[in-house]
Amino acid sequence: MTGNLLTGPDVVTLGETMVSLRTGTPVRLGGTLQMTMAGAESNVAIGLARLGHSVRWGGRVGRDEAGEYLLRTLRAESVLVDTVAIDPDRATGLMLAERRINDLSRVTYYRSNSAGSALCPADAAACLAVPPRLLHVSGITPALSPSAAEAITEAVQLARAAGALVSVDVNYRSKLWGVDAARESLSILARSADIVIASDDELPLVVQGATTPDREAAAAAELAASGVGTLVVKRGASGASVYFAGTVAHAPAIPVTVRDTIGAGDAFTAGYLSAVLDGRSAAEALYRGTVTGAFAVGALGDWEGAPNRAELALLAAPAGLTLR
Repeated sequence: MTGNLLTGPDVVTLGETMVSLRTGTPVRLGGTLQMTMAGAESNVAIGLARLGHSVRWGGRVGRDEAGEYLLRTLRAESVLVDTVAIDPDRATGLMLAERRINDLSRVTYYRSNSAGSALCPADAAACLAVPPRLLHVSGITPALSPSAAEAITEAVQLARAAGALVSVDVNYRSKLWGVDAARESLSILARSADIVIASDDELPLVVQGATTPDREAAAAAELAASGVGTLVVKRGASGASVYFAGTVAHAPAIPVTVRDTIGAGDAFTAGYLSAVLDGRSAAEALYRGTVTGAFAVGALGDWEGAPNRAELALLAAPAGLTLR
């Protein structure tokens, strides 16, 4: 791992992580459920840790077996969880994911009044007591509760005061809040960041009128005027773009057989931020993001397919190759 933990990790992420129960059939029909872990910020944390970066995940889990499972899994992936709060009064959140067809899944959350929803500014202060090089947060957390929104505001303020880069992934979740409430909060959060990451359909939530590709450059300029140095736009199977210092670069998606799209955006973000930490150009960072995103959609699970650094070159190998 890179980074000196005496001076802080490379990255801190802050948000809710849940137990995820997955099934390949509709939940209403019953059947087998596979237990794993889910959470945008912890997905990014694992992706970065596998690429050799030191990462701390800040959050809250319940004093229950589910919370122990989450912490054990994150530790096994070399993610620091030393500042995580154990909530004695609230349970760890739960997510059900049912795959309806090969690349279309439906998600149901059970996170109301969960331990993660009780995130507060003290949790932000704990995980940022030793400043990192970069703080990564998402637009999911402010939707969980007023105290969770305050935690993200505190985290951003602490990171900026310490001179750390701030990355914000818009990550709009329509099941958590409506468009108007999200736009009001996320447009402010985005303008507090150095790096804003959004899918093309999320961009209008942070810049009004950014509904077409020809408006993206204007959106990037508007964000830049607020201090946002980089805008990354994710387009799924159509690749991604990055706007940086008045320039734009595009990268196509890497063609792979899609098995599961959940977590692909988080894997892309981990790859992009990894290259930023390595001092690569915006275009090189964009390419690494497409590589890590391709690994994610080629495997089942939110984070399980994330590559390590040695595997980044594997997708350039001929199709069907077996490494012996």
